[in-house]
Amino acid sequence: MPTGVVRKLRTLHRELDGCQLCPNMIGPVVHGPPVDSRVLLVGQAPGPHEGGIGKPFAWTAGKTLFKWLAQAMGGADEAMIRDRVYFTAVARCFPGKAKGGGDRRPDDDEILNCRRYLDAETKILAPELVLAVGSMAIGEVLGHAGKLDQIVGTQRRTVYHAVETDVIALPHPSGASTWHRREPGIALLAKALGLVGEHPAMRRAFERKP
Repeated sequence: MPTGVVRKLRTLHRELDGCQLCPNMIGPVVHGPPVDSRVLLVGQAPGPHEGGIGKPFAWTAGKTLFKWLAQAMGGADEAMIRDRVYFTAVARCFPGKAKGGGDRRPDDDEILNCRRYLDAETKILAPELVLAVGSMAIGEVLGHAGKLDQIVGTQRRTVYHAVETDVIALPHPSGASTWHRREPGIALLAKALGLVGEHPAMRRAFERKP
């Protein structure tokens, strides 16, 4: 039987699926399943493939992210991770391509429009741990982006949408980024994944039976 948290998330997802606030965003809306988890993973925005597949981090960057999380959690596979961690993002629709190449960064109004859903999700889940993936997500969660060298590899305590929680930042796993493939990124990412694996909320999530 679904928990009260799952029922609330399903209701929110129905509202989210019907959202048409951002005319320049390319649908459909992408979100993960309504997982009752104390771990919230905040990404940046879906890429061009996620809408057709129907789940976040479903393409190349996702393969890298799930490899990282498997390393942190003793070999947990993608299905288990999706079952134990609630996936969300700063923006839920594909922003389209930028003029100079690469994906367009959502503008301030688009981020604000999606923030209402992040606020609702956070208050429903009351996460004990937020994993902020990529500079845009880090800035959304911590209120400032800062340099990856100063944030990745640390655990911060903050109040996010009225919920006091721990935050562990990860670099974006996109192939376009080289930060995590050279020092100090390699060492700091390893340190961050160690913190992820040691966090009580992650340990409880992955110790429970399916």
